[in-house]
Amino acid sequence: MTIELLAAIEGNIHHALQGSIGCLAAALAVGMIGTKAVEAVGRNPGASGKVLVQSIIGMALAEAVAFYALFLGR
Repeated sequence: MTIELLAAIEGNIHHALQGSIGCLAAALAVGMIGTKAVEAVGRNPGASGKVLVQSIIGMALAEAVAFYALFLGR
């Protein structure tokens, strides 16, 4: 009984840790993408449209990492 309980707890901790690390990585990536997009528009305001499109695509791909970590890791 005790070993089964410890195994279940360890499994739940593993999934929680995997999801939290994946979400942390996605949050850091989105922050970095936003920072670099603002810097790029500050340097070249005329390219804001292209920078916006590329940053949205990059943020979407970074958010996909969080979804993979949360839902596919189970």
